[in-house]
Amino acid sequence: MTPKLLVVDNDAEMVKMLERHLTGEGYGVTIAISGQDALGALARDEFAVVLSDLKMDNVDGLAVLREAQRLQPRARVLLMTAYGSLETAIEAIRQGAHDYLTKPFKLAEVSLAVRRALDEQQLREENRRLRAEVEQRYGFENLLGRSRAMQTVFEQIRSVAESDATTLLLGESGTGKELIARAIHWNSARRDSAFVPVNCAAIPETLLESELFGHEKGAFTGAARKRRGLFVEAHSGTLFLDEIADMSPPLQAKLLRALQDKVIRPVGGNAEVRLDVRIISATNRDLPALVADGKFREDLYYRLAVIPIRIPSLRERTEDIPLLARHFLERAATSLGKRLEGFSEEALGWLLQHRWPGNVRELENVVERAATLSRGPLIQLGDLRTEFAQAVAAETALRPTLAELEAQYIRRVLAETGGDKRAAAKILGVSVRTLQRTFKDS
Repeated sequence: MTPKLLVVDNDAEMVKMLERHLTGEGYGVTIAISGQDALGALARDEFAVVLSDLKMDNVDGLAVLREAQRLQPRARVLLMTAYGSLETAIEAIRQGAHDYLTKPFKLAEVSLAVRRALDEQQLREENRRLRAEVEQRYGFENLLGRSRAMQTVFEQIRSVAESDATTLLLGESGTGKELIARAIHWNSARRDSAFVPVNCAAIPETLLESELFGHEKGAFTGAARKRRGLFVEAHSGTLFLDEIADMSPPLQAKLLRALQDKVIRPVGGNAEVRLDVRIISATNRDLPALVADGKFREDLYYRLAVIPIRIPSLRERTEDIPLLARHFLERAATSLGKRLEGFSEEALGWLLQHRWPGNVRELENVVERAATLSRGPLIQLGDLRTEFAQAVAAETALRPTLAELEAQYIRRVLAETGGDKRAAAKILGVSVRTLQRTFKDS
């Protein structure tokens, strides 16, 4: 769509020259030879950029600026001014003008100023759209769950979002801990700053310190340049430390100091950096048990768990399964461009009986896969994979323990993937490390 520009100046020759030039650049140009004419044009049509002289009879450029802000707040206003009125132009910038051009100017300068204004406008629009999408996804009203267990969680995170308290999210893999951390951030006073997630289990121990705290150039082999850490990137925002239980004892000590003193020191550096960061951490492991075994610092645990929130497993909120499954099916149908109406009675029964060791993430993956395989408007039991249904039948007959069931399920998925642990972990909705630990424990 061709951007539309409004050019305003008492000098008719100037207006015509700018009209010819900007039309030649591919813009749609409307001209006004007085401030009063410009006000009328703003009332009749919509413009991406308004290019106006500052000093005009009766209605000046500041009046045009104010009317543009009132009628078309997304329009960018560029003011043209002589050197003698430069101070007024700077004041106009303070009042909301995007930029100014000092007469006499080159036409190339006009082209550059207009392009910059349009680029900035596009960036703001994209930012506004992305923010709206994020708020729609992470708004409390969009968190899914009607069960009493989840309603309790929602009440807790609403209260937590209003504070700046350090929060610890406890729950199995796939229960949605990062989603809840993001919801807390986007509904807090820090929403306009960054949410920075880091998976402590996914980064090698030798690199995690540098990743979190940053490093100076030459601090270690391979440190060819200075790097800001994630603490600095999250300044005035939220740092989400997932899988916090996997952090090594030496790094736990450094994290404790950062939380206590609100300062960090980059690797290889001497200067301390002040922190203004909210910390939300999460784990799928039993932290109190790790503290009792001496594998996790007790003092750090209490620093992290100022507000502990336990996220229930999908097994503990089975009444939410139909709601979640329908949500994932609608999303998959839109993505695939398919007409999918729901689940057959047998398929829904299987969804309700399955133990879901991978929790909500596994449910999402299963529904997306079934949506892809389905040949009709209803998801059938066969779309959910016959071997899974057989596992449920065996479970009902033999009543195995949860650990036994998880082990059977993991073996089945590993068999499907030819022993590929990464592929199996993706299907289960867990990390490779969690898969290995769960399989070993079982």
